[in-house]
Parts: sequence; C-alpha cells; structure tokens
Amino acid sequence: MKVLCVAEKPSIAKSISQILSGGQYSTTNSQFTVTSVTGHLHDYDFESNYSGWKSCDPFVLFDAPIKKTVKKESQTIARNLTSEARGAQMLMIWTDCDREGENIGAEIADICRQARRNITIRRARFSAIIAQQIHNAAQHPVQLDEAQSNAVEARILLDLRVGAAFTRMQTLALQPRFEQLKEVISYGPCQFPTLGFVVSRYNQVKSFVPESFWYIYLALSRQDEGIGKMEETPFKWRRVHILDFQAARAIYQFLLTDPLARVIKVTNKDTKKWKPLPLTTVDLQKAGSRLLKISPKKVLDIAERLYTQGFLSYPRTETDQFDPQFNFMTLIDKQTVDPVWGQFATGLQNGGFDTPRRGKKNDKAHPPIHPTAHVANLAGDEKKVYEYITRRFLACCSKDALGWETTIDVECGAEEFYVTGLIVRERNYLNVFPYDKWSDKELPDFQEGEEFVPSICELKEGQTTRPSLLTEADLVSLMDKNGIGTDATIAQHIQTIIDRKYVIERMQGATKYLVPSTLGIGLVEGYNEIGFDRSLSKPELRRETERQMVQICEGHKTKGDMLIENIERYKEMYMRTKQDFGRIAATSPLGEVGAAMEATVGAVGEPEGAEGGVADEERESLEVAQHHAEAAEDQQLDERQHLLMIMIWIVSIPKTAHAFASTYNHGLHIVLDDDPPPPPPRGRVTKKTPVSALASAPRPPAPASATSTARTPAASTSTLPSGAFTSAGNAQAAIGSEKRCECEAGSGNQAVQRAVVKEGANKGRLFWTCAKGRDAQCGFWEWADDGAGAGGAGAGAGGNHNGRTSGTGTSSGECFKLVWAVDLVLRREVGTLGPV
Repeated sequence: MKVLCVAEKPSIAKSISQILSGGQYSTTNSQFTVTSVTGHLHDYDFESNYSGWKSCDPFVLFDAPIKKTVKKESQTIARNLTSEARGAQMLMIWTDCDREGENIGAEIADICRQARRNITIRRARFSAIIAQQIHNAAQHPVQLDEAQSNAVEARILLDLRVGAAFTRMQTLALQPRFEQLKEVISYGPCQFPTLGFVVSRYNQVKSFVPESFWYIYLALSRQDEGIGKMEETPFKWRRVHILDFQAARAIYQFLLTDPLARVIKVTNKDTKKWKPLPLTTVDLQKAGSRLLKISPKKVLDIAERLYTQGFLSYPRTETDQFDPQFNFMTLIDKQTVDPVWGQFATGLQNGGFDTPRRGKKNDKAHPPIHPTAHVANLAGDEKKVYEYITRRFLACCSKDALGWETTIDVECGAEEFYVTGLIVRERNYLNVFPYDKWSDKELPDFQEGEEFVPSICELKEGQTTRPSLLTEADLVSLMDKNGIGTDATIAQHIQTIIDRKYVIERMQGATKYLVPSTLGIGLVEGYNEIGFDRSLSKPELRRETERQMVQICEGHKTKGDMLIENIERYKEMYMRTKQDFGRIAATSPLGEVGAAMEATVGAVGEPEGAEGGVADEERESLEVAQHHAEAAEDQQLDERQHLLMIMIWIVSIPKTAHAFASTYNHGLHIVLDDDPPPPPPRGRVTKKTPVSALASAPRPPAPASATSTARTPAASTSTLPSGAFTSAGNAQAAIGSEKRCECEAGSGNQAVQRAVVKEGANKGRLFWTCAKGRDAQCGFWEWADDGAGAGGAGAGAGGNHNGRTSGTGTSSGECFKLVWAVDLVLRREVGTLGPV
C-alpha cells in the first residue's frame, strides 16, 4: 500500500523522513512518500461583486456569500498533493497537533479527496520530532478531528465578516473627515480588545494623582561582631502607612512619650521557595519579554525553529502538568554533557530528582514545553530561548529551595513593628535557574522580652506611585486572562496593533513599554463613548466567541449555530455604531491625528535621562496637572474635624486613652463658630530623637480600669466640645454666672458668650470662650446651657459630662457609642486605620 504523508512545513517533512527511513531517504517517489504544505492552503473572500470598497453597504457583508479558494501562493503545492494522492491508498496527516493544525489537515484532506474520493485518511499525533514519538505516531494513527477544524473555520468566517464590515465602515467614515488618515483603519475582533487594554492602562497612568501617606520608620543600629561595624536593622510598621496626616502625627507623638521598644515575639519557622511550574506557551512569551528582552512573537518564532530542528517539544501548549508516565530521565540524561548545567543534570540522576509540580491547565494535546535534545552550537537569541527552556525543565525536575525564616515582633508606644530575616539552607533548583532570586537576610540576635531604645524613630511622608504602562508581558497576561486569542495567536495580535500604528513601542532603559497612539486612543474612546453594554474595545465579546469555539470542539455546539448567534450580535452593534459614529469622529484625540504617533508617547512622565525623554510641552502639561493635584490635596477636612476623629479613635483604645489625654491636654482648642485653623505643613514630617532623649523620655501613666479613678491637675486642662472625649479632670467649670477663662488673674480673664453660626445641629447654641483674639486665646471653652442642648456635654464644676461624673475615668460604653457613630467617616478619611 502506498502511503502519502503530508507535514505542515518542509523542515518537519524532512525530519520525519529521516526518522522513518533510518537515515536513508530520497526525494523521488517511493512506497512511502513524505511531502509538506506551508501552512493554510485555502483563502476565504467575498465574491467579486462585493469585493469593491464602495460596491455595497458594509452591513451587507454580514450575509454576503463567501467563496473558498486555494491561495495563489499555494497552487503549486495543491497540484503536488493532487498528483501524489491519485496513486496513494492512504493519506497520513502530520500537521501540528493543535486546532490550527487540525484545520490545515482538513484542507489537505479536501484537496486529496478531489483527486481520489475513496482515499483513507489518518492523523499522526506527536508532540516532539524525536524518533520515539514519530515511530509511535506512525504506528498508532487516529482520526482527523473534524470538530476542531470546524471551530477554526467558524472563527475565520466570523472574523472575515465582522472585520470587513467594521473596517470599511470606519475607514470610509473617518478618512473624509481627517485628511491625515491615509491608511486603512482596520478593525479586528481580537486586535481591538488588545488595543483596549493598552489604552485603558495609559489612561490610568495619565489620570493618576499621587496621594500622600505617612508612616513611622523605626530602626536599631548594633555592632555586627562578625564584620566589626554598625549594622542598621529597620522595622516595618504593622499599619504599613496612614493616609491622614493628623492621625499619623498623633500616633507618632504618643509613641514618643514611651519610646522604649520591647520584643514581644520571636518566630522561627521553615520556609520554601517553590520551583517553577512546567512551561506553557503563555509563560514562555512572558518570560521572553521580561527576562530575555525578546518580543513574544519573536520568542515563538525561535521556539518553532528549534522545534522543527528537533531540539524542543511543540511550543504551542496550554498544559502545565506532565503526564505521570513521562520519561524524565531520558531527557535529563541528554543534558549531562553540557559544560554549564551538565553537573546539575547529573545530580538529578543521583537522587536530586523530584517530580515536577502539577499546574491547573491541561489541553490534553501536548505536554509542557521541554528540550528534546542537547545542542551546543546555538548563538544569540536562539541560545537564550533554548537555555531558558532547558534550565526551566531541569528546575522543574529539582527540589524546592528551603530556608529558615525568623520574624521579630516589636512593640513601641503601643504600636507594633516587625522585621523578617532569612537564611537559605538548600538552594536546590536555584542552582540551575538564575532567573529567580532568593538570598540571605541575616538579623541580629533578639530575645523575647528584650527591651531596647531605637536608634531612629521618624515620621516620614511618602506618596502612592502611579501604575506603569503595559509591557508586552503584561499584555500577554491580560489577553490570556480575558480569553483574547489563543496561546498560539496572542503574540500575532500584539504585533498587529503595532503594525497598524495603533500602539507604539517605547524603550525606557532596558524595558519596552506599549503606548497607544493618538489614533488608537481616539478609536477606543470613541467606541466606549457610544455606550455599548459590551464595547467593541472590551474583551467580553471575544471571550464569548472563544468559549463557543471550545463548545464546538467538545461537540456541544455546531459551526452554523455559533456563526448565526455571533453574527446577529455584531449586526446589532454595527447598526448602533453607524447611528452614533459621529461620537467617534468627534472624539478629541482624532482631531489631533496630525500630531499623532509620537506626541502621545512621552505623556507618561518618564524620568529625566531615560531613553527617549518627554517632550517639553508634554512635561509642561504634566507639571500643570501635578500643580492641580497638589491643590486638590490641600482641600482636606477642617483640622478640627481631623482632631475630633483622632481623639475619638485613640481614646477608644483603653491602653492609650489616659496617656493620649495627658499628651494633648495642653493648648488643644477647637472652635466651632470660627474659620478653621491653617492646614498642617506639607512635605515630610520628621522628628529625629537622639538616643539620650529617648532614654530619658517620661513613661505614660498606666491605663486606669473601668472602676478606677484617674485624676490630672486642674491647671493642665482643656475643655472639648460635645462629641469629643477627655480624661476626667480635663474639664474645668466656671463658677456661678460669671464666667472666667484660664488667663492669669488681672490680665483680662473675663469669658464672653458667643453663638454657633455654622450650619448644623448646634447652630444658634450659646457657649463661653476666652475674650481675647483667636491667636491669644488661652483655650477656655464651655457650652452655656451645660449640656441641655442637642448633643451637649456640659463642663460645669462637678457637672455631668456625657453621663460621666467629673473625676472618673473614660466610660468605655459611652466611648464606643460615638466611636461607632463616626466609624464610616473614619474609614473614609483615615483609610488605613480600618474599623475601630
């Protein structure tokens, strides 16, 4: 019987011939003939009366007849298949074992059936061009998977109709309005969601306004006995940071009243750094971009060349788990001869092997990418790609890295800090996989219960950082997560939006970022402006299409049903788009296309000195934006509201209530009927305290129990308005009807009565305060009705303060009443403090 074998590429056909013939083969006809195609043979297009751009309304293309023909460049190949098929009894298809390969196989079968109707068709399935797999595929052929082929054909027909209709519509509508637009403005169901990701991130970067936060930096300097010099150990604040300056300042100043730090816990435990999962196509593309600095498309092209040469397994796979029967040792043995990682491979053979981790993906077609042979004569990017894949495979077969982690928990002024150290005990896979980092971080010896005075205690200011623009690796991750394209087509879609000039590649140092051009921004924002439930630039539509293609492969949906359902959905969106297309044309970025492709690039605010810096006019616009952002930050809540929230929050903690009152009972004055005091100073707020000062700082008084009495001298008092808590004794009453403030006798200490003029529950309510001007006031303040009014808490001698007798400690029940009342405000304004 004569068997005609057809591979997807000439190089694969040559390799199959060498393996099956034992190295003896010829290019002439024989009993066992091997030939190849060069990818897809068929082309799909509309009939001639619909092919002209102005031959019909673009909407007609959703239903116009489509013809399938052999590509012009493939006609010689088709004639060769026809000639060979006439004399063959069996056709064995050796195309790549993925969805596209199945469709190419179906095209080969169609051509061969036209030459010999009753020819037997079989499918050879393999994942690597190595002798064992090729012989096994030849001996155990299977049926061609028509369902997978139908899924691909459905996608081709849908993309043709949708792409042609929208491309013609938007090109014909935009070119007459903007003379700068000379090229075709193409639309693709995959390329536009891909562009949408880039534009979305760009807009996030452009609109980002930094927000200030404050954190406490605590550090201890000790002499390292091993190296004989001082080593600083920085401790991290458990709160991380606080967005409210007043709250941070209050906590920090209270901390300074008790600066002695105490080690409350020392935790030692085993830890590990997981070895990498087996390699998928998406992971290879991301690693190529981030680690090897090679574009995703180029990485895949290189991997395919190495595959056709027999050095790698099939590089298009979604599987991150090896089959339990996989023969690891044979492949590891081939790597023992390498001068760089050969010794590590030998170690795997001698007890260092550990079964690779199992991921969550399995396409049931191909194993993870791995080396199939050792090669030492590669150079350039090919060497980089092969080395990464080989090292990753050996790392997968090794053991996790093991370490010993120490965490020191410290308490200082009721605040908690910590520091974590690491000692790497066994590097294992890290010895062959330098792309992962894990290093020692030794700590000084701390004992539980140990006390020390910090060397540094500072309140520092920081700012939230803007997100970065997308890299190609970031975009690959987003597309994979949202189902845009397949592992095999993701790289091509990214390249398409770059080729269309919708996106510009921009180098910043060694990192390549993707920046949308003015045209790209205008198209995406225009479609978003129309207000679709599912915008054409969002991933939902394509994700649904990919899901339905899987349903076709699994036999749950037919090709015809999938096409009808999706075409109807796109028809509706087309009519909405055409009706509201003026919004796209009116979108401001499209009016500036003349400045397009370069002007948008620098607007991300690259640091000075970076490669390809920011244009002067763009830098100026950024500075203006920053000025507006800083002005917006200054519009904070009144200081009196900040202080009120801070006091309520802090005194609700029994551990700190009395010490807080002691810290703040001098000069605290809140006025409700006047303008608020000036805002706190901007910029870094740092209070460096020398060791000697810290050591001699007074300790706060011990917290009183609920039934105990805590008294403070009457002279050190400050009265607070309703809703704020103080320790007992902080309220001083005026005696009789004649009110006197706290100014020295003989200096005009007669109090005056005023009314609240601010809008609110207390508007019109009378209160007593110091008669002097605001800057000279002593701080005296008291309600005139002694608590009878709304929300009132009197301050008379021995009077009632929110139900508490003067001279007693803070009532926790009453305290938490108001604490929870302001909880929502507190969480909004002092975000990182969390609920009280």
